Amino acid sequence: MTFEVVAIFGPTGVGKTDVAIALAERLRAAGEEPVAVSADALQVYRGLETLTGVASARERARLEHRLVSFVELHETFSAGRYAQLAHAEIDALIATRRRPIVVGGTGLYLRAALAHLDMRPPPARATRERWSAELDRRGPEALHRELAARSPESAAEIDARDRQRIVRALELLDAGTSRARRHRSQLWTAQMRRPTLLIGLTMARDELYARIDARVERMLEEGAADEVARANAANASTSARKALGFRELLDGDTEAMKRHSRQYARRQLTWMRKLARVQLIDLSERTVEQAACEIAELARVLPRSPRSR
Repeated sequence: MTFEVVAIFGPTGVGKTDVAIALAERLRAAGEEPVAVSADALQVYRGLETLTGVASARERARLEHRLVSFVELHETFSAGRYAQLAHAEIDALIATRRRPIVVGGTGLYLRAALAHLDMRPPPARATRERWSAELDRRGPEALHRELAARSPESAAEIDARDRQRIVRALELLDAGTSRARRHRSQLWTAQMRRPTLLIGLTMARDELYARIDARVERMLEEGAADEVARANAANASTSARKALGFRELLDGDTEAMKRHSRQYARRQLTWMRKLARVQLIDLSERTVEQAACEIAELARVLPRSPRSR
């Protein structure tokens, strides 16, 4: 089978960018022209590059990255808009005989890039304004209690402080949409738009957590706290404020940022292992170069085994 797209998914801190760059070097040596397409919900924002882990200028000189740092901080961005842009990028690259390497850690955006996404209906403007006003007046915890009374299953899946998701769930209920669990099964599908090799990067948990803690410290050294302060002063949108570490750095709580990053990585690993047709590659047992070589081979001929060693 010939794969038009290589997709690399993995938890925060595992080293997705390093592997993608090493893979690109091998593909170029074989005569290909690879380009990375980001599948990350927060790397789209210009002004949060350090916090969200956007590839550095030096890394982008080694591998071009698309769909990063192009949305203004005050804008709200959605998976539906991302899907349109990602499909256009991927199709254009393939049409010009270049290999897309989709790289990311946001599950919904990975699916949006690779498959057709069934989006829930947008809210009526009046409904959005009403619930936004209620949020400002009553606070997220009160609205979460109302959501729990109307749809206990939906409320159980949403943190009582998650302002954006609480409002969205109430909007959907007002629109007559079924509870959130109905849509969970739609998060992933084995039916890709293009022939795709899906790679899942894993790592021993203790090693991954140590890398995450070191990554947070490096972000701080590179000015992540100042970056967040500037974004806050610039009235960053609710969706931009969802960036992991945004709230924690505003509060000056580095340990909470590390803890929440580790928790997020654990959820990413759990979700990744359930993906249909994923080839898992353990970076605890391989160097970045070895992983890149293995992926390059898989990109040419996929073995019958559903998972790599």
